[in-house]
Amino acid sequence: MTISSTPATLPTLRNSARELLNEFDAADGLAAYYALHHPPRRTTLILHRDSNADVDGFLVRCQTGIDLFRPLVTLRSRGPNAIPELIEEGMLPQRPYLIVVPASQVERLEPFLEITQETTNRILRLDPDRFRLAMNVLVVRSQDADGNPKVEMRSGDRVVASAGVNWRSPIFAEVYVRVDPQYRGRGRGRAVVNALAGDLLKEGVTPLYNVVEGNEASLELALQVGFVDTSAREVMAHAARL
Repeated sequence: MTISSTPATLPTLRNSARELLNEFDAADGLAAYYALHHPPRRTTLILHRDSNADVDGFLVRCQTGIDLFRPLVTLRSRGPNAIPELIEEGMLPQRPYLIVVPASQVERLEPFLEITQETTNRILRLDPDRFRLAMNVLVVRSQDADGNPKVEMRSGDRVVASAGVNWRSPIFAEVYVRVDPQYRGRGRGRAVVNALAGDLLKEGVTPLYNVVEGNEASLELALQVGFVDTSAREVMAHAARL
C-alpha cells in the first residue's frame, strides 16, 4: 500500500521515512536531505507499507534547481516488493526525471524505468584529521540565496573559481566546485574548496564531495583537501517510467 503526502501529512510521513535512513551515513546523505529536509512546497513523499503495515520503502520527488525540467527522484526500499508500487505512484509514464540512487539499487529499477545518461559518483567525506585550513588572501567569501557559505576567486571582474553548496542537511553539505578552464591546474579549485570546507566545519556540518568515476583530477583535488572515499557509490541518471 502506498501513501502520497499532502502539505498536512508530509511531517508525519517524513518521520516514518526515517526508519529507512541513517542520517549520519554519507551514503544516505542526499536521500535524507530530500526526503526529510527539502522545502515542503517542492517535495512529494510517497511511503510504502507491507502487509503488516510496516514501512518498507519510500520515494521522494522534488522540484530543484539542478534540472528545471526534470524533477529529482530518489528512493529507498527494503527488498524489491515496494519498488513497483512506489514508481507507479510517484512517476508519471514517459515523463522525464532525474534519478539519484545507490549503485546497488539500479538493477532493481531497470524492469520499470528507462535509464539513460547514467553516471556513477564516488561519495567522499571530509576527514577533519586530514584537513588543514589554508589562508589565501584572494579568496572572497559570501553567501548564497539560502544563507549557505560560498567562496570565489576572481581575476579582475571575472570569477575564475568558485565553490558552494548543492544541498545541506543538519549533518552533511554536498560541495560543488567550478573552475574556469583557463585557470585549471593552478590550485584555484583546491583553494576555494579548502576555504568552503573550513567554513562548513565551523558551522558543525560535515562536507561531502562527489566525484564522477574516472575524473582523476577532481579526485586528486578532493584528496588534497582532506576528503576520504567512503566506498559508497551513487548513480545519477535520466529516467522515465516504462
